[in-house]
Amino acid sequence: MQFVYAARLDHHGPDDIVVSFRDLPECLTGAGTIAEALEEAQDALAEAVAGRINRSEEIPAPSAARPGEHLVTVPADMAAKAAFALAFRRSGLSRAALAARLDIDEKSVQHMLDPRYGTAAGRIHAALRALEADLVLELR
Repeated sequence: MQFVYAARLDHHGPDDIVVSFRDLPECLTGAGTIAEALEEAQDALAEAVAGRINRSEEIPAPSAARPGEHLVTVPADMAAKAAFALAFRRSGLSRAALAARLDIDEKSVQHMLDPRYGTAAGRIHAALRALEADLVLELR
């Protein structure tokens, strides 16, 4: 799954742009210029995804952009955490079972599932491989 979501920018005045996401309705932000709004949108998107990880909620696959919408990418570190959280949930494994499979302690798995805990990309990649998934980065 690619973590790139379509954002709608609504102008509510010369210095008031509101950004919303169809796929993540809880994600709203705004700013005074388009550039600032899109920068804030990326931060808001990361927060929305982190919240869904914390609440063990599904992270929806992004819908195709509609005319006039802007594509906003989830920051790479949060996208990796989201990919891991999704793969872990879909695996049906317990944290203890995954820890045993990875030969690490259960607290390490808990940290890997915490969107605020800094986990090295290599560690997440190894965990995803253990879940029969893969992490692919793309440069645009």
